[in-house]
Amino acid sequence: MQELIDITNNMQGKKILVIGDAVADVYVDGRISRISREAPVLILEKAGEKVVAGGAANVVANAATLGAEVYAIGVIGDDHYADSLQSILKNLRVHTEGLVRDKSRPTISKTRIIAGGRATVSQQIVRIDNESKAPLGKEVEAELLSQIESILPTVDGIIMSDYGSGTITENARQLITNCAAKKNLPNIVDSRYNIGDFAGVGYVKQNDSELGYFVGRQLNDLDDLICAGETLLTKLNVDGVLITRGEMGMSLFERNGATHHIPVSDMSEVYDVSGAGDTCVVAFLLALTTGAQPVLAAKIANFAAGIAVRKLGTSTVSATELILTLERAKST
Repeated sequence: MQELIDITNNMQGKKILVIGDAVADVYVDGRISRISREAPVLILEKAGEKVVAGGAANVVANAATLGAEVYAIGVIGDDHYADSLQSILKNLRVHTEGLVRDKSRPTISKTRIIAGGRATVSQQIVRIDNESKAPLGKEVEAELLSQIESILPTVDGIIMSDYGSGTITENARQLITNCAAKKNLPNIVDSRYNIGDFAGVGYVKQNDSELGYFVGRQLNDLDDLICAGETLLTKLNVDGVLITRGEMGMSLFERNGATHHIPVSDMSEVYDVSGAGDTCVVAFLLALTTGAQPVLAAKIANFAAGIAVRKLGTSTVSATELILTLERAKST
């Protein structure tokens, strides 16, 4: 356990590039007033609105709170949600010059309407997503590639966070993959829908349902998982595959044939898995930048994700929290 603590301490100050689909997660809190006369629906009186970093922006935020110096790259609109995201990230001392503004599209937003009353439990009643489905324009992509080229020589590791919104174009993937290979930079991709497009990267992170979708079948047991993990490893020709498995923990498949199954660190208090995958990716990559063995990086990621799931909503994990958790585990 002391080895994990030492690695976490060595993660501090590492320079990380994070590229992906930045999302404004918006929470609108409403108090139930009455039933509408226009339709059988609730009328809510708006009580507040909160914007938090979501998607790749949550990856950026987690990297910052875990102690990295972070360079954020992505595409945002020219609107108040873009302003909110930049403000949130700047407060975390993130370098946001790589967030390219595109006036032709909105900042990706996911607005959750939360309804509740004095005698009722608040709950989400609907989510409204707003994003452009159009491919990036040539000028915007050129600016994005220029930002990548200027930042890559300065960093210790790279995270690609692909939520399916088109920020990581084919040209961006090739530029990052080629540079990472030449400079031997640790890099990882977490892609919700398009993992097959990322052949040749360093490491891949998926959850078990995404892995099942990739191989085209349901994973019913550990044998199915192992077969699918090895298939993904071989087809993408990567250094390793990290699979998150919910209450079953994580599994790591390495190019050298080693397979590691890591149980959850604490099952006593699981509140919300939102964003835990982002925390996992960041902790794993940061540990790799210290020269840590992949299995030790996966164990640190497991502890970090265990902290994240004990928090409500999209959240971050700090280096202090992680070290305290590792210290407690050491003493038990």
